[in-house]
Amino acid sequence: MTTLTMATDPAAIARVSRQFEAQALGALLQPIFATVDTPQGRFGGGAAETTWRPMFVEAVAKAMAGAGGVGLAAAVQSELLRAQAAQQDNGDTAS
Repeated sequence: MTTLTMATDPAAIARVSRQFEAQALGALLQPIFATVDTPQGRFGGGAAETTWRPMFVEAVAKAMAGAGGVGLAAAVQSELLRAQAAQQDNGDTAS
């Protein structure tokens, strides 16, 4: 049986939850930015914009998650804390 090793620091759990939300938001934003026609657009940045777009999407996603996101981080954090408590309960009853 595999046991999970989780951080016990609530701040670390919150940080990981925000990072997860940022990754999820980035995955959701990627198709939106992929439809922008940068080489042909009036204000398009051409090949350079296409090259830097993934970093821009990542930065936007991190900013969104840092500003509260869509609530995914809170749900992930709650679930991680619940799983941690269950793991600790199982460890306490096993000894």
